[in-house]
Amino acid sequence: MTQTSENVTWLTQEAYNQLRAELEYLSGPARTEIAAKIAAAREEGDLRENGGYHAAKEEQGKQELRVRQLTQLLENAKVGEAPASADGAVAPGMVVTIAFDGDEDDTMTFLLASREYASSEIETYSPQSPLGSGVIGHKVGEDAEYELPNGRKASVTILKAEPYSG
Repeated sequence: MTQTSENVTWLTQEAYNQLRAELEYLSGPARTEIAAKIAAAREEGDLRENGGYHAAKEEQGKQELRVRQLTQLLENAKVGEAPASADGAVAPGMVVTIAFDGDEDDTMTFLLASREYASSEIETYSPQSPLGSGVIGHKVGEDAEYELPNGRKASVTILKAEPYSG
């Protein structure tokens, strides 16, 4: 899954189906379950000192936030492959291989995409992360710089960038 500047989220069919199923569960059965928890806790008496009630209400709030996030994400989703960068530059939706500090032996490969599509198959970096925003727009062979959490700068060389194929 990737975010593009047009505010479109590109999803593989698998990712779309997974997010759609999560939304349907949270909008249906999960709402019923949390309503039952709240009702049961309400029956226990004084709501000011009822930890179960407050925990259930907090859980409900988190669940409703996730429903809103998923709804918005799926409204802006397009299923298929993200278009490849016209000029060969690193863009969201690409698998990028970099070398740290110009050391060809110290490499890392990752998917530059939204964290919503993180999987165990390949490490995922958000385009908004320091590394992600540092490599966007650079071409193979170019050096890119990004800021580390401690405020120092780090440099990487783009070794490879190709569209993610799933």
